[in-house]
Amino acid sequence: MRFLIDNALSPSIAESLRAAGHDDVREIALQAKDDPAIFDRAAAEDRIIVSADTDFSFILSSRTVTKPSVLLFRKGTEHRPELQTQLLLTNLPSIETALNTGSIVVFERTRIRIPPLPLTSGSGT
Repeated sequence: MRFLIDNALSPSIAESLRAAGHDDVREIALQAKDDPAIFDRAAAEDRIIVSADTDFSFILSSRTVTKPSVLLFRKGTEHRPELQTQLLLTNLPSIETALNTGSIVVFERTRIRIPPLPLTSGSGT
């Protein structure tokens, strides 16, 4: 499983995921790129976008694609990077299949939503 950590999140999340044995590409100079460019790069490299930026949901709703999967930390979830990483890693076994087959995994304060891709009317985040 390969991640792309968006600039909306702390670089320490990428470092923690690397330490846990996961690949990421935060260092590949995408900081100045717009969301569609990041989305296209993740799709081309079969990476999972990890972000707090809901713009990726809007991109997915305008395309009929099953990749890339997107993992979103929504309002109400923990903002401290170490706790975001812990939340992701703790839940990874239960969301891994959904991420591999194409989904948006949305971490909210009290639940995890997992709409499959492609998004259809009414299934967005």
